[in-house]
Amino acid sequence: MSRRLSAIDTVRRTAADDIFERLRAEIVSMRLTPGTKLSEADIARRFEVSRQPVREAFIRLSNSNLVAIRPQRATVVRRISKTEVLETRFIRTALEVELVRLACDRGIRGREAGFEASLAMQRSAVEARDTDRFNALDYDFHRLICEAAGRAFAFRRIAENKVYVDRLCMLSLADKAGLDEILEDHETIYARLRGGDSAGAIAAMRLHLTRLDATVAEAQAAYPDYFED
Repeated sequence: MSRRLSAIDTVRRTAADDIFERLRAEIVSMRLTPGTKLSEADIARRFEVSRQPVREAFIRLSNSNLVAIRPQRATVVRRISKTEVLETRFIRTALEVELVRLACDRGIRGREAGFEASLAMQRSAVEARDTDRFNALDYDFHRLICEAAGRAFAFRRIAENKVYVDRLCMLSLADKAGLDEILEDHETIYARLRGGDSAGAIAAMRLHLTRLDATVAEAQAAYPDYFED
């Protein structure tokens, strides 16, 4: 009996993970826009599972601030909170400024190939206007910085904060100028890291992250219904 329950739990966790990841990707990419209602029954039919793994996925999405679970009413994709976006930006700035400082202190000799391969793939994604691919490569670039700083564990914290602002970034990246700007920032950050220019790397990272201010203002003006404050 215990073996059967264990097998069922494993299947359930796998299903919940799959649903969570698929819905998160759809929310981040704005295929599911803020305010969209999500029905447990509809999602269960879509994935051909019971409601339990759907409920588990909804809870995880709620913990990521991506959906609002409302008792006795439909779960909805959360609207974007400007306040929370700026709070997460503050945390990321404090963390990533320290990471580039550490990376410069340690030096990135031997890691250049990884950075240059990442930047080459980013350029390719920009040319193809593949925003989903570019967003994934953006994560990878910041992961490389964590590793260069000798603080690989910090990437999980960055990713947790980044996922909440990714929806805004996707709105910005829909414009090629937005893609070009982020790529240029990454190239500048890498150049400063390669040269061991700590002050320059910190300044480039600060500029990179403060671009979110303009993105918030532009997105709120163009899509006011996507915001809750």
